Amino acid sequence: MTAVAAPTPAAAEADPDVLVAVVTYNSAPLIEGFLRALPAALAGAGTARVVVVDNGSRDGTPDLVRTVAPWAVVLEVGANRGYAAGINLALSCSSARRGSYVLNPDAIPSPGSVDRLARAVETDTGLGIAVPRIVDEQGRLKLSLRREPTLWRALGEATLGGRRASRVPLLGEVVGDVDRYVDGATADWATGAAMFIAPRTVERVGPWSEDFFLYSEETDFALRTRDAGLRLALVADASVMHPGGELGTSPWLWSLAAVNRTRLYRRRHRALPSAAYWSAVLLNEVLRVRRGPQHREAVRALLRGVRFPVDTAPGPVQTGGARATR
Repeated sequence: MTAVAAPTPAAAEADPDVLVAVVTYNSAPLIEGFLRALPAALAGAGTARVVVVDNGSRDGTPDLVRTVAPWAVVLEVGANRGYAAGINLALSCSSARRGSYVLNPDAIPSPGSVDRLARAVETDTGLGIAVPRIVDEQGRLKLSLRREPTLWRALGEATLGGRRASRVPLLGEVVGDVDRYVDGATADWATGAAMFIAPRTVERVGPWSEDFFLYSEETDFALRTRDAGLRLALVADASVMHPGGELGTSPWLWSLAAVNRTRLYRRRHRALPSAAYWSAVLLNEVLRVRRGPQHREAVRALLRGVRFPVDTAPGPVQTGGARATR
């Protein structure tokens, strides 16, 4: 196993042009490809500091990172404290001059893409988050842009299904029209697998909310960015290959995502509409209980009002690693 040539490093005492923040948890099968892609992705972006926060992996992820990428800063938390907590720790390491790039360890950024994202936030002072196109292993576009969660959209997805609902902006959270995925397209939020955050956003919005543990933290951060008067937009000539993760196959992750959707909505709305939104999310899962155990587990979790404390995280799940593209 050979080490990867380093991207242009920032001096230890200096702030870099770009900070790359990565959170890992049992990510050894995923992260080598990511690390090998980083130097080319960072070409032209200036100096860089890559910070890998490991949430207590038991598969040797930190040692693998040190072997493949000795230039990366590896911070071992020692326990799984959640995705947002890892991001906050990474972002606290440096104040990046051009911006900070939050990436999943299974997200493979294309050559030169970081500079393109940085240029987007530098040339548009109203831009708070720049996101790349997300593609699958065959290079096909994945639907990564999202609309704000609303009661109508929760009901639309419950009754019509996410794919059909995505064609109608009032009824679908996913932006399902591929013709909308053009340079500069705005959205309320986007898949958290790859987000380039402008320095102005870090200053105005503050840290990511750590109480979500996993899922909805990127929604919360993007909506707070919008609340601060900044936009999220797509940079079409920057791309990331992201195969997606275990959300669709893990009942625990699926139920966690369902519960966190309702918690996020409650954070931003009054009690009565929040109760209606919870009912719509529950209806979505009830209508699909025959499709798999993840829906049955989500129904149980919603009815119990589970908050998913950190110590309930099952060992094999790559939380903070293989995030699903939803």
